[in-house]
Amino acid sequence: MIFADKLIRLRKKSGWSQEELAEQMHVSRQAVSKWEGAQSVPDVEKIIMLSQLFGVTTDYLLKDEIEDEPETAQADDTPAVRRVSMEEASAFLAVKEATARPIALGVLMCIMSPVCMFILGALSEMPGSGISENAAGGAGTIIMLVIVAAAVALFIHSGSRTAPFQYLEKEIFETEYGVSGMVRERRERFRGTYTRSNIAGAGLCILSMVPLFGGVIVDDTNDLLMVLSLSCMFACVGAGVVFFVRAGIIWESFDKLLQEGEWSRRKKLRSTFTLTVATVYWCCAAAIYLACGMFTGEWERSCVVWVVAAVLYPAVAAVCGALYKRGEE
Repeated sequence: MIFADKLIRLRKKSGWSQEELAEQMHVSRQAVSKWEGAQSVPDVEKIIMLSQLFGVTTDYLLKDEIEDEPETAQADDTPAVRRVSMEEASAFLAVKEATARPIALGVLMCIMSPVCMFILGALSEMPGSGISENAAGGAGTIIMLVIVAAAVALFIHSGSRTAPFQYLEKEIFETEYGVSGMVRERRERFRGTYTRSNIAGAGLCILSMVPLFGGVIVDDTNDLLMVLSLSCMFACVGAGVVFFVRAGIIWESFDKLLQEGEWSRRKKLRSTFTLTVATVYWCCAAAIYLACGMFTGEWERSCVVWVVAAVLYPAVAAVCGALYKRGEE
């Protein structure tokens, strides 16, 4: 019995149509039709997926002389591929949508955390303000740390809610019938919101320099006015990032379930490495910023650390990605 006949028999035995089998295999119905019509043969990866899907050996699928359907051999110790049900997929999408807003808020809080320090520092330099430079620096640092701590609490709480679904980020999995279709439908409904959010985020980030330039035009010798202009710039950037983060988290949840984009089967293997690089990089940036501010006392100028870090990050990520790819080879 040839492969095409075996595939037809296994599919019908499982009660699936060609469309259903195509969805399980992440291929088109036409591809399945060609397999069953003996017009083409799937590649090795698809053969392995078929053997796991139907519970038979790869030898049974590939060797014409084997007629019976043996159980999947366990001698190779190949782990079973995890299957995601409709309920699991719906729960994951609901959790990601619910946590997108607090995570975006936490990012905004981190961006805005130095603003109070800037304002208090400017006020301390004004005659008759009654605020000493040391008091302004100490109070500003305390407020900044409290805001950052609250943001971290939001991150940890959101992470605890998504923790049960971490396997979607790290493991290769299959989805049950109907899951992929549901996810694609919801992604298409969200596409318009995703596009508008990216437009709004990009617009706010570009326009964020307007308050700063406006302050320079009005009176560049007024320290308080310049600090307020800088604070407005931070607020615009933060609002833009909120649009990016919230929409990005929801869009990413669709890609994770479909194993597409940055969460494809191959790229998923790199996700842990990328996350580690990002964590180390931004922790170092924060440490440099705090060190510069504390040693020089010029917190406003120290903010250039974040600008430089943001500009350099894509290059650092690209270099690390290239090194990882070379290591794989």
